[in-house]
Amino acid sequence: MNSFKIMAIVLILAGILGVMYGKFSYTKETHEAKLGPIELSVKEKNTVNVPAWAGVAAIAAGAALLLVPRKS
Repeated sequence: MNSFKIMAIVLILAGILGVMYGKFSYTKETHEAKLGPIELSVKEKNTVNVPAWAGVAAIAAGAALLLVPRKS
């Protein structure tokens, strides 16, 4: 399998997941304080919305990479 086929499969899978779920969330630590033996940290939960057109575009780009013949 060459790199174009692998990239096409990854794009198609990412597009399908983007269309199915529409968003993903992650947690990051933003502030941290150490006051002697006491340690404090703040964790923020962020959500990223994935537009439906971006998922469809990724599926189309992956399909184009699979279907268009490459010159050797």
